[in-house]
Parts: sequence; structure tokens; C-alpha cells
Amino acid sequence: MPNTLKKRHLLDWGILLPYLILNILGLMMVYSTTSYVQLIKGGNTAKQAISQFVFWMISMFAIFIIYKMKLDFLKKKMLVYTAMVVITFLLILAFFFDPVNGSYGWIQVPGVGTIQPVEFLKVIIIWFLTVTLAKNQEIVQEKFLDIVKGSLFVILGQIVILSFYPDYGNAAVIVLLVMIILLASGINYRFTLVVGGLSVVGSYLAVLFVNSIGKVFLPAHVVSRFAAFRNPFVDEFGDGHQMIQGYYAMFNGGLFGRGLGNSIQKNGFLKFAHTDFAFAIVVEELGLIVAIIVLGILFYLIARIILIGTRSNDPFNSIMCYGIGGLLLISVFVNLGGITGIIPLTGITFPFISQGGSSLLTYSICIGFVLNISADEKRKKYQLV
Repeated sequence: MPNTLKKRHLLDWGILLPYLILNILGLMMVYSTTSYVQLIKGGNTAKQAISQFVFWMISMFAIFIIYKMKLDFLKKKMLVYTAMVVITFLLILAFFFDPVNGSYGWIQVPGVGTIQPVEFLKVIIIWFLTVTLAKNQEIVQEKFLDIVKGSLFVILGQIVILSFYPDYGNAAVIVLLVMIILLASGINYRFTLVVGGLSVVGSYLAVLFVNSIGKVFLPAHVVSRFAAFRNPFVDEFGDGHQMIQGYYAMFNGGLFGRGLGNSIQKNGFLKFAHTDFAFAIVVEELGLIVAIIVLGILFYLIARIILIGTRSNDPFNSIMCYGIGGLLLISVFVNLGGITGIIPLTGITFPFISQGGSSLLTYSICIGFVLNISADEKRKKYQLV
């Protein structure tokens, strides 16, 4: 292998190609799910699709920048600590802007639209915990709590901020994400058993709490989502309306779909067709077979990311890949679980397919990290300097 081999030659097409395919499909679906609403408003039917395309171009540039960086630079504590301070400031800043759908968390940027800091928080938490755990890998089993207690205190503070928005869906995703990273860090298996047991018990108690006295302490939209989760058909034109319309969309699609752009439910029936229920419209327009193929591409991407982490001997590379793979897997499960009625709706978007610039940029930053890590692993394999 010649020493003149450049970093571009180490590009992992097994990561980049699925990313490109999913984003192209995502642009198609954003146009399909938003064009009707824009038409009713008398605006440009491609407005939201153009906005998504602009964010994709920004995302591609972000991937390029992260890929060209040296991993040793990305491992610097000062860099990730600065990112953590900035994102915490943005989370607090969001309180000074108008809420959306009853929750804070969006910052209005003139000429750009809105950004959602909590989306960027997810990748920064992965990065933050990875740097902390990777630098203490030799003593992680003996002094695990001493290593992570400071980091967990910071993250707990951010979760408290989310609870005041309120944004319990993203807070739950972050808790699951932190658990995955900690369990993948090399800690004793007993912690895994304890965390697993507490998770099951905690989930059961949470459901009991919401069903019994949740109305006293929780916002109305959170309680209504749990009510719709239990049986959406009890309140077909109220709390259960969105879930039922999502069911209709997936039923309408059948195996082969109604055809791209021919969804019925997006035409005023399904309010969040472009975000929470984007995958339901994929099933309705393209059919169950194509939807399974889309899931297959996404699961292939996740599996390849985790495989890169498994094969690496560098703790930073391994934990980072596990965290990113975990984030994608959690997002898919929470979104599909919500629209199929397995779990309550949370407002979490489907990766790469749902409309949302902040979400797309966050997942793209994750892909940039993985591509850089994959190139680093290939360079070690070929023993290049």
C-alpha cells in the first residue's frame, strides 16, 4: 500500500452510500408531506423541501470538515467541554423564544427558521462521555463512579432543563443513550444487571404514575399521549386522532403503496405527517415492501457503525461508534414504537426521513464522526503514518 494514499482514499462507502440514499428519499418525502400544506397557504409547494435541501448541503459540509479533522484533535477535553458549555447556554436561551406546540426548545433564527438545541445535545453527550470514559479506560472498572459522577451531574442538569420545556421524549432518549454508553464502556457486568432491572421497574412505575396521578403533575399533552397509547379509539376525534390517522395511512399503503405523492392522510388528516409520522406516509405512498427496504438500509448503517466500534482497539473509537449506533437505534425504535402504538408518542423524528434541519444536521455530524473513525481504523490496518 503506497504511502501517498490520501484520507479520501480511506472513505467508507458502506457508511456514506446508505446515508446518501436515505437523505435523497428523505427529500422526496419532505416535499410529498409538506407540499399540500404549502399549497393551501398559497405558497411555494417546494418551500420546506428546499429548506431541508439547504440543511443537507450544510450537513454535507459539516461531514467534510469533521472527516478532515485529526481524531487526536477531536479527543481534546477542552474542545468537547466548550461544546458542552455552548449547548447548555442554547438550551437555556430557548426559554426566551415562543413555545412550539406547547413546549419550549426552539430558537428562531432570522433567515434560517428554527433550530432545536436538544438535537445537537445528543451528539455532544455521546462525544462528552466518550472522551471522559476513553481517557480513563484502564481504571473504569475499579473507579467507575468516580470517573462519571461529574459528567452525569452535568447531564442531569440538562435533563432538568428539558423537563421544564417540557420535552420528556428527548429527555427519555438522552437517558437511554447515556445508559448505552455507560454499559458499553467496559464496566462490570453487575452494573448491567442492576441498570436493566431498574429500567424495567422504573418504566412500570412511570406508567402507573401517569395513569394514576399524572394529571396533577404533568402537562396535558403528555397525559393525553398516554391516554391515546392505551386505546386511541376511545377518543377518536380527540387525543387518539393522530395515532388513528397514522394507522389509516399505513393500512392504505398495503404492500405496494398508493404511489409517491398520493397519500390521503397527509391532506389535512395527519397533522404531523412531515415529522412524527413521516414513516407512516412512506408506508402509505411507497408500500410496506419499500418501507422494509428503507428500514433494512438504516439497520445496515447502524450495524456497520457498531461493527466498526467492535473491531476497534481504541476506546474512543469504540465508545463513540456504540453511542452513535445507539442513538440511531433508539430514534428508530421510539419513532416507530409511537406510530404503531407500542409506546406513547414522543415527538421524536425518524432519522433522515422526517423534516427537520436540526435533526438532519445532528445525524450528519454523527456520520462525520464515524467516517473519520473508520478512516483511522483503516490507516492503522495498513500501518500508514
